[in-house]
Amino acid sequence: MTTARLEADLIRTWLFVAGAEADAHNAALASDADAIIQDLEDFTPPARRMQARSLAAALSTRCRAQGVISAIRINQPDADGLSDLAAVINADLMAILLPKVATPDQIVELDHAVAAAERTHTMAVGQIALVPNIETAAGLVRTGEIARASPRVIASLVAAEDMAADLGAERSPEGSELSYVRSRFLVECRAVGVEAIDCPYTFANASGAERAARQARRLGYRCKSLVRAEHAAPINRALTPQEDDVRRARHLIASFDAARQRGADRALIDTAWVELPTYLTAQRLVARAERLMERPRVVMAPLSG
Repeated sequence: MTTARLEADLIRTWLFVAGAEADAHNAALASDADAIIQDLEDFTPPARRMQARSLAAALSTRCRAQGVISAIRINQPDADGLSDLAAVINADLMAILLPKVATPDQIVELDHAVAAAERTHTMAVGQIALVPNIETAAGLVRTGEIARASPRVIASLVAAEDMAADLGAERSPEGSELSYVRSRFLVECRAVGVEAIDCPYTFANASGAERAARQARRLGYRCKSLVRAEHAAPINRALTPQEDDVRRARHLIASFDAARQRGADRALIDTAWVELPTYLTAQRLVARAERLMERPRVVMAPLSG
């Protein structure tokens, strides 16, 4: 298998869009989302699935023309998912999302189905990535196993509404009811080397979406899902190192390097002692900022030297 590895940590925003709504597709393409997910599951009534499938190729083509990741969420294999897959496999997709994954076997089954479809259509086997959606407690406690079930898995996504419903939790804009879920999910993903995509902020206000994204960044997330096109820009802003962040990180790196050259094991910077872990974190921030700058859709102020 020759699985193409997308740089999943640079795909900051994964926008779900109604599968059969052309206007929603246009709005998504006009947003700043890094990935657009045509949703054939929750966002597409069964009666409109054939219509949605017929729009997949055109949407994917437009995504690629704009430098956007083209993705699709199919239904479960026993609930129209195989028909979804057969209809969209030629749509030049980069990733397929599977909802309500609770066991590794579901990903193995999808991997085999995608490989068979790729062979049937003379495509390179492994070119389509998989992104399991973790939406229940049963899936959460097996996130690591699920992520390891196929080399196609580049990232996993944790849900908000379905997860809260499964837990019997009461939803709130601040999202404290999902704090443990989000922390555990991130740890599970990091432990096996796949990217963790934070749950969507499902309330309307854009300022709340940006606050939620900043909180996710503090936890360690680099990517977030969303369900409203107007949230893409503020979430991207929250998940992108800004010029001041990069300037501070570069100052820290230079000061630590100078201290090391003097034989010190740490550096005193602005009244705080900086040790190796903080130094390495600063290096990662600068490296991420530089990689994001290279992406054609990323809008960011030039980094100062």
